[in-house]
Amino acid sequence: MQQTLRITEIFYSLQGETRTAGLPTVFVRLTGCPLRCQYCDTAYAFSGGEILSIETILARIASYKPIYVCVTGGEPLAQPNCVPLLRHLCDAGYEVSLETSGALDISATDRRVSRVLDLKTPGSAEVARNRYENIAQLTQNDQVKFVICSRDDYDWAVSKLIEYRLELRAGEVLFSPSHRQVDARALADWIVADNLPVRLQLQLHKILWNDEPGH
Repeated sequence: MQQTLRITEIFYSLQGETRTAGLPTVFVRLTGCPLRCQYCDTAYAFSGGEILSIETILARIASYKPIYVCVTGGEPLAQPNCVPLLRHLCDAGYEVSLETSGALDISATDRRVSRVLDLKTPGSAEVARNRYENIAQLTQNDQVKFVICSRDDYDWAVSKLIEYRLELRAGEVLFSPSHRQVDARALADWIVADNLPVRLQLQLHKILWNDEPGH
């Protein structure tokens, strides 16, 4: 039986976030998400989409001749066949990243994948969904992301950074200002003042294309 996934879109653009920001990347956006973060900018991926076989997905990706492939959502791991898709992508020689909310178990994912674990802050309205057991699964190939909605969120994120020694567990810790909720300069000043071992992350896709779908 063919393995299939429900796909919202596959497109080629610049990576807007994470350690590969600015690099041409194929994005595979899976449909569906069990979370409802208050700042979500991909609600159009909650439903709909097109059911495609993994073979078809791989062929579409290959047509762009990329180096980097990002599997995103929604929440990609909500579809069990995301795991074999990631393995096939790694086997094909791509540099693969996975953007996941951190609410679902990441242990079955291929360790060759750079897993971008989004720890949900209180301001996201989904902090209760964090699966902290995932932190023990992290390697230096992985990244941890916090979307900061307020100064209280920042303080909470710092507390988790310290509690779990995240800068030692993951290759990158990313602090990103929630769009139109936290001023990027203010967040930069807080990071510098506290001398944090984290990277300030701005969303290039929103700066360049106003976050239009397909970019």
